[in-house]
Amino acid sequence: MTARLGPLRPGWAAAGLGLGIAVVSDPRVVAAGPDEETAAAAMPPRRRLEFLAGRLAARRALGAVGLVCGQIPRVGRLPRFPPGCAASITHSAGVAVAVARAPGHDVPTGCDLELSRLPARAARLVLRADEEDLLRAPGPAATPWSVTSLFSAKEAAWKALHGGPDPLPVGLLGSLRDLRALPLGRGLRVETRHGPARAVRVEVVAVGAGVFSTVLGWADRRP
Repeated sequence: MTARLGPLRPGWAAAGLGLGIAVVSDPRVVAAGPDEETAAAAMPPRRRLEFLAGRLAARRALGAVGLVCGQIPRVGRLPRFPPGCAASITHSAGVAVAVARAPGHDVPTGCDLELSRLPARAARLVLRADEEDLLRAPGPAATPWSVTSLFSAKEAAWKALHGGPDPLPVGLLGSLRDLRALPLGRGLRVETRHGPARAVRVEVVAVGAGVFSTVLGWADRRP
């Protein structure tokens, strides 16, 4: 994972993003404080390790942009970061990855890791008819976009649009089908279909049999 994503760090740094990675087998995957410990204690063993690995990955991502963060409690299902810190966490198959926003960079933050492929029939849960041509258009590594890639890109965009600066109103989007994906350079533009117009730029990178998606910023210049 580190070998595959490592070369992309300079580009992400230019976009004001830091990267952190952790695996559930890392002995440092432990609670950083009582709030994390309480939250983890109520989870099944596998989910507990994923939760704590995600927190470790987030602290590493924040460290990559020069920020120090202790425990990261949660509100509902969402992480609550201290003032001045913003990050997005994802995990799949025992691996946790996080991206963090550097101070002074007013950009949305979202990422998603999918290490297992989704079946083709899942397209109806991710795409609408006007997006189906993407399944035949060149995507990562000059191969057609897969359902997994498009799902991951929309998941990353969903997190960024709901949790970043100027977040979408709660309930505006009902599902990933309420986001539209369009080709943009070597990545995707993912935009809302209704409500206040928002669009983010998403990079999708192949990782083994799966993908990792990162929101690099707004797709349109914003004030």
